This record gives sequence, structure tokens and C-alpha cells, in this order.
Amino acid sequence: MNDAFVDDELSLPKATVQKMVSEMLPEDLTFTKETRDLLIECCVEFIHLVSSEANEICEKESKKTIAAEHIIKALENLEFKEYISEVLEVAAEHKEQQKNREKKGSKFEQSGVSRDELLRQQEELLSRARERFQNQNSVNQPVPAPTSPSEGSDIKQGVKKEEDPIA
Repeated sequence: MNDAFVDDELSLPKATVQKMVSEMLPEDLTFTKETRDLLIECCVEFIHLVSSEANEICEKESKKTIAAEHIIKALENLEFKEYISEVLEVAAEHKEQQKNREKKGSKFEQSGVSRDELLRQQEELLSRARERFQNQNSVNQPVPAPTSPSEGSDIKQGVKKEEDPIA
């Protein structure tokens, strides 16, 4: 595997980081590419550190999915407690978004049409499509080749007979 590929896979988008930092810095300060790359390395290392700790906590609890509480516990264990309040806020926002998303329901439930009616409509659509397909194919059918020697006179199975040069 190519090291450059691995680095890109385990990194953050450079343009996004550049934009975020530029928005935070006063206008009279500049942010070099080297500094940006170092910041990205530090961020990636932080993410690996927290996710590894959260994964260990998750495994100890015999869970298969890392949840917000695992991240919070990992931050506590790694003594990054100052980030916990923001993680809790983001987790609460995410939970609220998921609730609203679930309330929207499926298109089927919103349609107000029964399953039997939907099935009937689907069968009707398929029948019309099949009919159009068959009509289109019957118009575009190639002319069949002659099947007996008398029908094709000089043509037998699509190949012209050669004249006998000796005769």
C-alpha cells in the first residue's frame, strides 16, 4: 500500500482546516502550509488517541459500537475533561436530529395509499411498460431470412452461391 494513500486516508481535509484557522485568526496573521500540516497531524493524533481509548472502553463493556458515553469516558481517562461539555452538547443535538428524522416516517406511510393499491399500481405500470416494449420490438423486428432454397433462389442461408467456373 502506498504511504501517500495511507496518509490521505488518515488525515483531515487541508482546505477545510485552512479555512477554519483563517477564520479564527486575526487578519494581520498568516498561517503557513507547514503550520497547517502540523496542526492536522496533531488533530489526527488526538482523534486516534481518543478513539483508541473509547474502543478499549467499548470492548470492556462487550459493546460493538462506540457511543457518546464511551467518548466521554475516554476524554475523562485521558484528562481532556474541558471537551466533555461540548461533546455532550453535540450528542444532545444529534439525538434531537435523530428524533425529528424518525418522526418524518417513510414515504409509504406518508402516501396514505394501502399496500394493495400500491401493488395494483405497480402491476399496471409494469404491464404498460411490457406492452410498450413488445410494441417497440415488433416494429423493429428484422426481416426473417428465407428458410427454404426456393424462397431465396440464389441465396442459401444468407450466402450467395458462387457460379460453377467449370460449367
